[in-house]
Amino acid sequence: MQIDFTKLSPRDAYGWMADAITPRPIAWVSTISADGRTNLAPFSFFNGVTGNPPTLMFSAVNLRDGTKKDTVRNIEETGEFVVNLVSHALAEKMNACAALLPYGESEFEAFGIASAAATKVKALRVAEAPVAFECTLHSIMRIGEGAGAANVVFGRIVAAQVSDAVLGAGGGIDAGLLDTVGRLGGEDYVTTRERFTLRRPDRPAKK
Repeated sequence: MQIDFTKLSPRDAYGWMADAITPRPIAWVSTISADGRTNLAPFSFFNGVTGNPPTLMFSAVNLRDGTKKDTVRNIEETGEFVVNLVSHALAEKMNACAALLPYGESEFEAFGIASAAATKVKALRVAEAPVAFECTLHSIMRIGEGAGAANVVFGRIVAAQVSDAVLGAGGGIDAGLLDTVGRLGGEDYVTTRERFTLRRPDRPAKK
């Protein structure tokens, strides 16, 4: 089967991409507007960029009317945000935050999600998130125009809150304890509980 993406509608192109690019980690992004209104929304086009300097990215597509999502508006206003990772236990609350609420209405309050103060940014973090990356804005890249066009947000990681409950015997993060969820196609998700190991060919085997 061959698919000519140049002839697909944006919606169909997105569908094929979302079904094929899997599993995708989820950035549960918390922001605050300049006048103090909080927001919390999930994005599954998300990943790390580099450790020098520590940087991550997520992509927030425009709404159907072509306007930016509240997350992007808030980041443009304040230059700050928090990326909360989503454990299996938080999956349903994360999914609830995909609902479109009126601008200024807080998902923290609407869906009963406990918040906590961050250390270096004004945006709140999800208190129960296993890891929360506090970020300042590096840049936003616009790709496309109108409905479904992307705002790719790059953030400099300035601090992280890591739950002691996800740390293994060696002091690092244990993927099984982290138990994060990833996005598949449609309404399907996967967790990090099922794992296997492959040694990179450019790295020596552990003794």
